[in-house]
Amino acid sequence: MPVKLFFTSVSSNLVIKKHQQKIEMILDSLKIPYENVDISQKEENKVEMRRIAGNPVALPPQICNGDIYCGDFKAFEEAVESEELHKFLKL
Repeated sequence: MPVKLFFTSVSSNLVIKKHQQKIEMILDSLKIPYENVDISQKEENKVEMRRIAGNPVALPPQICNGDIYCGDFKAFEEAVESEELHKFLKL
């Protein structure tokens, strides 16, 4: 199952943009393949992100592996710091 990064290409929130960029940078540097899913392009993408996250008001970035929820930016950052990213991503 591919890792999915739910993000938004349309956001005025600088924190969200920086979090999205950091996740992409780390995944790219570790050569971990992932699929970007832009929730601002299709409403169904946002609905899917919130369904998988189990939170009707979840905001991007959110990460999952297939339909298995991995976590948000905070959980991602904690996994990187504790050197458990592969476990976090369920790889």
